[in-house]
Amino acid sequence: MRSGIWLLLVMLMGLAVGGCAGRQDLETPDYEAIYDMPLEEMWPSVREYFTDANLPYREDRGSLVLETDWKQEFGGSKIAGYWHRYMVIGKRETPTKSKLWITRITKTVNRALAQPGRQLDWGAGRGLGGPPGDRGTGAPGDASASEAYGISVEDDADRLAFPVGENAFYVDSGQGTRDLTMEWRVFRGIMPKFAKQQAVSAEQQVAKAPGAKDAPAFTECGQSILGLKKLAQAGGVMLLGELHGTQEVPRFIAQSVCQLVTAGMPVTVGLELPVENEERISTFLQSQGGEVDWLKLMEAPFWRSPYPDGRGSEAVANMLEQLRQLRAQGLDVAVFVYDHPKLSGQQREDALTKTVLAQVKATPKRFHLVVSGNVHPRTAKGLPWDKQYQPMGYLLKDQVEDVTALDMAYDSGTAWICAADAQGRKLDCGVKEAKGKDNGDRFFVHRWNSTNKEGYHGVFYVGHVTASEPAINKGLGNPDAAPAQEPVSAP
Repeated sequence: MRSGIWLLLVMLMGLAVGGCAGRQDLETPDYEAIYDMPLEEMWPSVREYFTDANLPYREDRGSLVLETDWKQEFGGSKIAGYWHRYMVIGKRETPTKSKLWITRITKTVNRALAQPGRQLDWGAGRGLGGPPGDRGTGAPGDASASEAYGISVEDDADRLAFPVGENAFYVDSGQGTRDLTMEWRVFRGIMPKFAKQQAVSAEQQVAKAPGAKDAPAFTECGQSILGLKKLAQAGGVMLLGELHGTQEVPRFIAQSVCQLVTAGMPVTVGLELPVENEERISTFLQSQGGEVDWLKLMEAPFWRSPYPDGRGSEAVANMLEQLRQLRAQGLDVAVFVYDHPKLSGQQREDALTKTVLAQVKATPKRFHLVVSGNVHPRTAKGLPWDKQYQPMGYLLKDQVEDVTALDMAYDSGTAWICAADAQGRKLDCGVKEAKGKDNGDRFFVHRWNSTNKEGYHGVFYVGHVTASEPAINKGLGNPDAAPAQEPVSAP
């Protein structure tokens, strides 16, 4: 190596290490990682990294390009739907310097990533019957593959040629984007081997659970959530004010936890579920996630509420399964519940605060991600109907040094909501329209320069929202329930 490489390596690893602790900074730089060596010298270590991370790949050796196999996000979950693969391209910056371009390709069977306009009916269809709204993709296994809907006899050749096997995803769903997080993850993983500096390592440091024998070298956590890691500090509390009953918020929480613990930050999640469920949920998180474990979890009366307000949705159940999987891999994830549904008004806020505060004080070196309806996280005193009302966030901010309250932002869609009926006599629970503002399809966190009148410090954005029905309606915890949806393949 040239004499100048050592200074550059020290500077680059200084950015990654962030002090004497030997753990990388949580936030990924927004500039490229440059390797101070020729591409041909660096490339064998790229192959080794993906092999060690259990990401099988195919390679075009002549052009220094490789493509990994599909990897399921939170693989094996009860309600999965997202798969990722990486396209890695070696680039020559100069004859003596190189870099990687890594593109993350995402696919899903639920059409959440479909391009706008794909679902529009532009004219008369060729289908043999049935209303246009009932027609699907025509893929094998889809309802539209029958003679009743979607396609005509002349389309049989196209239907039979529909991708199968690992490519059996709906064509609508594919999206690709450059992944700087993955580029820096690879850089930090292989550069210490070149530098031969064992005392200070820039390798990825995960938050390994106490007593865990091992933790994974790589975990698929979905696309990086912009702005999240800047706000994650040991002992800090992030309060998320949500709209109950969507698929996206539980997904946001699971991805957040995964991305933080795989970057070295232990995380505790607080859920607005009745405190009577604490032991039941803790037992599930430490279980193998089998059918008996699901039955014990779902036996709680909470899941069978006559007014299911969205906190007992299938998306929440899936999130618990995803957090269980992270714990099972040896990652430092914890969960507690803190709701006191038998109380109301200020007494309930006081009780919520006491329960959350006890958790934060007991584990001051962890980051706490606490989710609830969007009244409780407010750090400003008063509500329109009660000027003296003190929400949980208002009470916490005086007792915890680092409290950040984020309101939910989202694009329009649907949510499972309980609201008063037209006569105002009883609650009507079901799928209802949710109006929001389109800020793209990428999850992000944004903090303002100052709090708003409700005491929120900023927003967390989850894109287009989709209603999530009560978990019990989907048969979760029922051994006789239909299996989770898999990528469609030919018979």
